[in-house]
Parts: sequence; C-alpha cells; structure tokens
Amino acid sequence: MALTLDSVNIGIIGLGYVGLPLAVEFGKKYSTLGFDINTARLAELEAGHDSTLEVSDDELAEAGKLQFSTNLNELKQCNIYIVTVPTPITENKQPDLTPLVKASETIGQVLKPDDIVIYESTVYPGATEEDCVPVLEAVSGLTFNKDFFCGYSPERINPGDKEHRVTNILKVTSGSTPEVAQMVDELYRSIIVAGTHKASSIKVAEAAKVIENTQRDLNIALVNELAIIFNKLDIDTEEVLVAAGTKWNFLPYRPGLVGGHCIGVDPYYLTHKSQAVGYFPDVILAGRRINSGMGAYVAGEMVKAMMKKRIHVNGSRILVMGLTFKENCPDLRNTKVVDIVSELESYGVQVDVYDPWVSVEESQAEYQITPVSETEAGVYDGVVLAVAHEEFKVMGVDKIRSLGKNECVIYDLKYLLPLGESDIRL
Repeated sequence: MALTLDSVNIGIIGLGYVGLPLAVEFGKKYSTLGFDINTARLAELEAGHDSTLEVSDDELAEAGKLQFSTNLNELKQCNIYIVTVPTPITENKQPDLTPLVKASETIGQVLKPDDIVIYESTVYPGATEEDCVPVLEAVSGLTFNKDFFCGYSPERINPGDKEHRVTNILKVTSGSTPEVAQMVDELYRSIIVAGTHKASSIKVAEAAKVIENTQRDLNIALVNELAIIFNKLDIDTEEVLVAAGTKWNFLPYRPGLVGGHCIGVDPYYLTHKSQAVGYFPDVILAGRRINSGMGAYVAGEMVKAMMKKRIHVNGSRILVMGLTFKENCPDLRNTKVVDIVSELESYGVQVDVYDPWVSVEESQAEYQITPVSETEAGVYDGVVLAVAHEEFKVMGVDKIRSLGKNECVIYDLKYLLPLGESDIRL
C-alpha cells in the first residue's frame, strides 16, 4: 500500500445527510470530489446551499478543496473512495443492497492499484467483504487485498442535531489489512476532533454499527409497550417515566413513532443475517413488531377518544401536526406519521397534515400527501401532535386548542403540552 495522507484524493459517493457533511470536512483539508447521480442535488450544492440543512451555506463555502460532479472521468482522479449511499429495506423487510451494489459498480469502473474503498453505509456483518468486494473485483478486474483494499467506518450522523456533528462524534474505523486499518484510522482522525476507535476487523465495525440502532429500537419498543399497558391501567406514562427516572441508572427513553433511516431499518439487516446463519432473533423482531404497530395504535386510540366524546368519526376532520420522522429537520425518510394518517383515513376521516419543515414536492412524491400551508382555527374534530417541532412548542396550549371545535380531541404524542391540557398522551 503506497498511499499516505499527503497523497490522498478523496471521492465521496452519495451526497445526502451522511455524505455531504463528511465531504465538507474532508474538503477543508484534502482534495475532495462529491459524486452523486442526482443532478438537481449537485446544482443546489454548487449554488452554495444544502436543502437538508445539515450543512450551512457558510460551511459549504469553507470547504475550499471540495468539488462536485456526476462525471465518472473526474472520479478516476481519486484514490480513496468513501461510499455513503442509503441501505433501505424492501416491502418485505429484507435488506436492499441495490444502492450499495450500484455504488460499488461505479467505483469498480475507475478503481486502480493501491486504491482504498471505504464503506460508511449501515449493513449486516460481512456485507462489505461478502457483497461489495466481489462487485469491485468483477468490474475492475483487480484482486482484493493485493491490488486494492477496503475499509469500513460506520456513519453516526444524527439528522437535525446541531450539537453532535460529524467532527465531534467519535468514529469507529477498520480496514481489510492492518496497514490499511491504520491508514483509514489516520485519515478520519485527521478531521474527527472527538477521535477514533480502530476495530480489529471490518466485521466488528459493521456489527457495532448495526447493534447501536438495534439497541435503541428495543429500548423504545419497551417503553412503547409500557405506554400501551399504562394506558389500559389509566396511568399517565410520562409521570411514571419521570418518577422512575429519579433512579440514577434508569434510561430516559420515551414512547413514540420509530421512523427515519436508521432505527426503524437497521435491525432488519441484523435479523436477516441472523436467520441466514440459522438463528431466529425473537427479541429483536418482537421489538420491531411493537414499534411498527404504533401508528395504527395511535390512530385507534384517537378514534376511541372521539367516540367517547360522541364525535362522529366517519366524515370528521383531524389535523396531524408534523410529518418528518423527527423534530426540527426536513427529513421525511421512513416517517411513521404516515401510518397514523393512512389508518385514520381508513375510518373515513379527512386528515390535514401541517409541517412547516417539509418540502411539499417531496411529501407528494414520497407519500402522496399534500401538507396544508397553514392551520385553520375552529375547524378540527381532533388534533394529533405527532412531531415536537419548535414551532409547535411555541404555539402553546391556547393556540393549539383554538384549532379545534368546541368538542375536540387533542392527542399529544410528544408531551408538548402540560399534563391535563390534552385529552390523550402516549
């Protein structure tokens, strides 16, 4: 391996929530090419703006060594390729490696001796060497760990989080040989202020990433199940969690919808691999079932509350506040708010969705939902506070209640309102 930090020329494949912040940081120090097949995305970045809001206009401008391209010939100049494409699941909850395979095919066309390919996308243990490397070899004609090398350094980006950024989140690194592992670690350590953790193998690094989100998924599933139990016992879940939280080692999880590109997706990568080697992961899949059913549960509880108030459900009008998968960011990927919407619509409810953070065009394209541009006062039979956007917090109790009719059900999923100010809390 002849590469050193002085000679690196980095190519970032995929410029979404993960790839762009990484490209910007590397682009402050190294010659970096941001490569993406989305020409509209590249156009906005070249104009100096990031619509995902993960990187500010000023930060983009600071990356003086960063360029953008869809041209494969320009990618040939690179000697380190970092893959940051998404790893979604199919409708049958199976890993969809299509973006990863296509990115590997692209790199294979330009791969040269001594080049290093680093994957950041979340996968099951073994995917880099068992699924991606064969593609690189087949397309390039080169031999793994003789002509070219690989690394794996899982992304830990938290969309919308302005405190935990790419440079101050400790980075796990790994490489296909000890020398490459050291090179990959040094590369990331040169931009990651928080430091790095060099794993002993690519598989260890892959496994570490996939269990991070699986653990969170299971913890949220537990409190979701507790919320269902406590609702049946007529006990306020938040009050219970606050009381239990006075113990020093109680984990501060809250019930809710589990969407997004990580927590609701990554466990299926691990369960897929687990079943492939002959073990059925009961606990992990049980947690997934609970969390996947929360949208329908919320809608059902809303309907019950309306019936108790003698509000006719079929033909009623409900406002759902928030559509993104989490607060204060425009990310719509795998949002489970759509499950509430579709379930309410199955009861004959007219559902309006209001979210000042979302792109109307993206919402229409992804979910066939056209958010309302503003809220109307006094017209709704029910209001669901589904996402804790700051804009909703500052509205306050009176403003939110004014959206409903005299007889109206307010369902607070996110504990935005004080106890007693909503009709239902999750």
